[in-house]
Amino acid sequence: MARTDINRSGELEVFVRVIETGGFSAAARSLEMTPSAVSKLVARLEQRLGTRLLQRSTRQLQLTPEGCAFYERGLRVLADLEEAERCASAHAEPRGRLRVNANVPFGQHFLLPLLPEFLQRHPQVGVDLTLTDEVIDLLEQRTDVAVRAGPLKSSSLVARRLGATRMMIVAAPAYAARHGLPGNVDALLAHNRLDIGHARSVQGWPLLQDGQEQRVLPSGNARASNGDALRQLVLGGLGMARLAAFQVQADIAAGRLLPVLEDANPGDLEEVHAVFLGQGGYLPLRVRAFLDFLVETVDLARPLG
Repeated sequence: MARTDINRSGELEVFVRVIETGGFSAAARSLEMTPSAVSKLVARLEQRLGTRLLQRSTRQLQLTPEGCAFYERGLRVLADLEEAERCASAHAEPRGRLRVNANVPFGQHFLLPLLPEFLQRHPQVGVDLTLTDEVIDLLEQRTDVAVRAGPLKSSSLVARRLGATRMMIVAAPAYAARHGLPGNVDALLAHNRLDIGHARSVQGWPLLQDGQEQRVLPSGNARASNGDALRQLVLGGLGMARLAAFQVQADIAAGRLLPVLEDANPGDLEEVHAVFLGQGGYLPLRVRAFLDFLVETVDLARPLG
């Protein structure tokens, strides 16, 4: 087949859609093609490239290392085409499905309240939102943007900073009535210190004592899967926890929670970033619009939810 007879951008779009939707049938439905036509097109692409891009099984498709590299580069190529079309047309608008992953506290206090405004601005975009405090693989989970709190590990991801928030230890008045509140760092060791169930990037609660910073490890009788579930345990009077200030400032103002050992708080900040696959600056218009929207509207000092 002559090179000019090959619709390479069409092949690439079908392959990317297979990965994004998780299978030939789902891709076929979204592209208004038959599953057999999609399967044949991917097989023809593999034959032309001389390598296997997908490992097929009865339950799922798995990217090979070559397929993973081709998918990442393919995203950039399609984004570049979209950007070229946008530049050529003054009326081009973001469109398509946007897959977003965020930690639960940020999702509850910021994303959920803000999404209606974003979708109103961009009516041709649809959003699939997943809230979890687990760190996911964006490529494996076919995610466009993830919001992550804490230090960023070096990776192939690109990040845009959304801000930073103070961390603070809090307890409910009911807990304080039964057990009192610690007057110093040593006294904290006798209290029920609740935490997240999965590993954090930085272990322990940093606190100042005699001008020196030390870390107190949580050691309580319960753990939670995410930050907002942990907040609910604290509100219920079970124990105390170290949470982001934006999560608890409304509770403190309403008297539902009490700050603990603020005089020993080192004032450290937890950074919040939106991360995405976008090396080289090539981004689908829907992803670029969403990132710009987050930078414009998120103010970690003013939670909305």
